[in-house]
Amino acid sequence: MIAALVIFCATYLFLAGAEMPFLALDRPGGALAGAAAMVVFGVLTPEQVYREAISWDTIVLLLGMMILSSVMARAGIFRWVGFVALRRAHGPKSLLAAVVVVAGLLSAFLVNDTVCVMCTPMIVAMVEAASLPPLPFLLALAFASNAGSVATLTGNPQNMLIGTLSRIPYAHFTAALALPAILSVACVYLVLRIAFRSDLGAVRRIEVDVPPPELHRGNAIACAGALVFVVAGFLLGYDLAWTALVGSALLLVVTRGPPREVFAQVDGTLLLFFAGLFVVTHGVAQAGIAERIFRALEPGLGFDALQQTLRFGAFTVAACQLVSNVPFVLLAGHWVPHFVDPHLGWLSLALFSTLAGNLTPVASVANLIVLELGGRHGKVPFFQFLKIGAAATFLPLLLGAACLLAERRLGLLTGP
Repeated sequence: MIAALVIFCATYLFLAGAEMPFLALDRPGGALAGAAAMVVFGVLTPEQVYREAISWDTIVLLLGMMILSSVMARAGIFRWVGFVALRRAHGPKSLLAAVVVVAGLLSAFLVNDTVCVMCTPMIVAMVEAASLPPLPFLLALAFASNAGSVATLTGNPQNMLIGTLSRIPYAHFTAALALPAILSVACVYLVLRIAFRSDLGAVRRIEVDVPPPELHRGNAIACAGALVFVVAGFLLGYDLAWTALVGSALLLVVTRGPPREVFAQVDGTLLLFFAGLFVVTHGVAQAGIAERIFRALEPGLGFDALQQTLRFGAFTVAACQLVSNVPFVLLAGHWVPHFVDPHLGWLSLALFSTLAGNLTPVASVANLIVLELGGRHGKVPFFQFLKIGAAATFLPLLLGAACLLAERRLGLLTGP
């Protein structure tokens, strides 16, 4: 147990962004080193790693969705969507609304991190063409992609983990969290419109003459068909991982262009990061550490569903600022089955861990992607982000938690 505890603490220090002068490890490197240490020090055997620790369903699902998004980007769909939004926007406020709606909608069906990678260059080009301040629109992309991704099991990596661990059907998950996601996206627009009212009000009308981007119509039609096929498979209850992989494989067959271009856009580092985290948290569970942590937390969480939802939600928001949402969800996945209402616990974990990503710049990968890719337009001061992010986090969380509790009271939340 001591070896597992030391490895766990060291790994989560790296996940929290701690820097050690004698080690140049980042988060994926720290997760991989922790996984290797679990085997080297005998906490897990190699066979346990392959057969028990790594959730191959989650890895394959994430891979399939990333391939699907990459093919859509190659077809020019994201650039075309941005062009249409810019041409139809009458002013900065309507353009902001378009960015929020598009980011939220895309992130509900594709992985939010991938949506941010694909859409950030589009947003930058849009605001440059319209001579608008970039910050409101970049934050709209980051915040709305997090908020919209709440709605489905494929919206973000932590929801994929929750789907694998809880076995909640895709359709049931979406039915429970669609309304909280819609309200959260609406809150993002409201918060940004108020926070940047002077910037958005300085320009009355957008007038730009931008040539339409190239759209590969055949590939775009194939992408739309593949996305419908995949989402329909999800809703009908087919295996999420293999539905996504089959859909992306069919798309590679019917679209033009070498697959290596698509594979080059797949974030292999993220897949490696997941695999390492799976091994570390499985070692922690095997050693009984996860159980002991929960027993220490349990008295403070309360003993009814309402108290557990609110208190564990607050703890989730705080913890996600330290170690990010994916590592926390992996650890918390060992605790939720012990809740008074585990089904409500899983849905609450998805809601709180995802919206917690809007609070600080480092709380979600989506924020980091948008701020890094849009960084040449200037850095965002931490406290300015925190001030806006707090409103874009806590207002949606209050409404989302109220929705979940109301659905439970009305008998609309039933276990899988």
